[in-house]
Amino acid sequence: MRPEILTAATMLVAAFACAPAEQHPPVTPQPGETHFANIRQVTFGGENAEAYFSRDGQWLTFQSTRDGRTCDQQYVMRIDGSDVQRVSNGNGKTTCGWFLPDGQRLFFASSHAHDSTCPPRPDPSQGYVWGLDRFDIYLANRDGTGLQRLTNYDVYTAEGVLSPDGTRIVFTSLKDGDLDIYTMNVDGTDVRRLTTTPGYDGGPWWSPDGTKIAYRAWHPPDSAGLADYQALLAQKMVRPSRMELFVMNADGTDQRQVTSLGGANFGPSWTPDGQRIVFSSNHKAPRSRNFELYLVNLDGTGLEQVTSHEEFDGFPMFSPDGSRIVWASNRGNSKPGETNLFVADWKN
Repeated sequence: MRPEILTAATMLVAAFACAPAEQHPPVTPQPGETHFANIRQVTFGGENAEAYFSRDGQWLTFQSTRDGRTCDQQYVMRIDGSDVQRVSNGNGKTTCGWFLPDGQRLFFASSHAHDSTCPPRPDPSQGYVWGLDRFDIYLANRDGTGLQRLTNYDVYTAEGVLSPDGTRIVFTSLKDGDLDIYTMNVDGTDVRRLTTTPGYDGGPWWSPDGTKIAYRAWHPPDSAGLADYQALLAQKMVRPSRMELFVMNADGTDQRQVTSLGGANFGPSWTPDGQRIVFSSNHKAPRSRNFELYLVNLDGTGLEQVTSHEEFDGFPMFSPDGSRIVWASNRGNSKPGETNLFVADWKN
């Protein structure tokens, strides 16, 4: 689910480009961005986010409002931005796509079974909130055919990530009345709940060896905070302005807090060696849209800022071989409000 900074009859599959991507010059790193080399912008215009590598590191899934749409659909493309194809059916709203190991199928969350149009935006009188749209998780071939529904909860169910061995999906759902983290087999069976603390637990991501899960969470500290949180949940909304990072074992045991930074810390994934978490945070200016990427050790030490752009940088993921990183950023926009995807070589 990105910050607002998410029964089909006919599958409409649109191919936007089959020719090589237009060549653009490398993007110059911002001062202090010493981990990046050869930065390439791979989308141009609209809102593009949550780009994740295929197992072979040659393709990306991502969500986008391109093609004149007002809410996200799921796409795939090569890591140079070429061969863009829409996978979802064009109805409703989608989020959080992920390739299966064969690279020919992927799963994502979609609201199209509930409404063919975009879900309504949250009530602005509630302040900065995320809408908890009625997503369920679907499996499809990369050309959009073979759509198969994996969950049938009719409430917010999204944020899926595949385990390294390709057998299980970790995801976030409101299915039991709170925002909690679950795992299931890739066919939707054997669903197991991992978190039970009242409050928001989400954004789960497996460690490279599959033994741990990093996630974001906010657990109300008192009865007033819990009442406010639950009142928003009843309206299918959540306030994301306070979140810290946590880590737990893959079976839900040994849940422990990693960061205590303040602000919104979200979008955690892992360095390829499994020793650090990479994430996005606005803790330096918690009321601002200035989110930067950071690295942190699993015990909360060694915080290191990775990006230094003045607006949004988020949704980082390393390529399977650790040689590249992909993320979403407001840098390089042709007009305000755009979010584009960038791929860079990673320098340790």
